[in-house]
Amino acid sequence: MKAIYKPIGLVMGLLSALVSKRIFNLLWTKIDDQDPPKGTTQDAPWVKIISAAALQGIIFKTTRTVVDRYGAVGWNYLTGTWPGEKRPDPDE
Repeated sequence: MKAIYKPIGLVMGLLSALVSKRIFNLLWTKIDDQDPPKGTTQDAPWVKIISAAALQGIIFKTTRTVVDRYGAVGWNYLTGTWPGEKRPDPDE
């Protein structure tokens, strides 16, 4: 059953990326009137570049975790099997 979950996990990953991008764009428009700078934008200040990257990373990781968790809970509800590990490894 876990092998069947892999393609579903990939689709959920794409979904979370789309949602993350929309959330980031929505929040960035509240912070700044301009588009978020890329790391290769020559005249963009470091503070703005790092702020945009940090905000984007936080949003992406949080959204991905929420989507993964809800997907795993749904899978467990439908199939009775958990798609990942049951507990964290105690050595970690």
